[in-house]
Amino acid sequence: MTITIRPATRDDVPLILRFVRELAEFEREPDAVEATEVMLTHALFEEKAAEAVIAERDGVAVGFAVFFHNFSTWTGRKGLYLEDLYVTPGARGSGVGTALLRHLAALAMTRDCARFEWAVLDWNQPAIDFYTAMGAETMGDWRIERVAGKALARLAGRA
Repeated sequence: MTITIRPATRDDVPLILRFVRELAEFEREPDAVEATEVMLTHALFEEKAAEAVIAERDGVAVGFAVFFHNFSTWTGRKGLYLEDLYVTPGARGSGVGTALLRHLAALAMTRDCARFEWAVLDWNQPAIDFYTAMGAETMGDWRIERVAGKALARLAGRA
């Protein structure tokens, strides 16, 4: 079994959107995906707001990761933020997730990032255990805050 990680191309956008929808289903939010192929193409390949890699096992796409750079004022350096990581159910436990994380960690080091971070749902114990085994530490004192939709419009003074 050979696992390869490669940069996503425009031709991968339908695959990426399929993986996003599968991830949303897994995360119990199947109706939350608003992204379209046009939106993802624009964001990933025109605006370059984020990047994506595709994981293949024996030449078959079985996972992906989407990531972007953030910035730490404390370190004075950029970081790598993992937005989504997904491995198809049939490929889980075969090293694909590990290969994706190692690839992104190496990319973070190559790009002189101070940190490599992501969020995980508190009920997803298998993922938490996997990340802990990979050396990640939970930032227990931190919470993710979000303003979206109508609340975002109100905060911006546009509602």
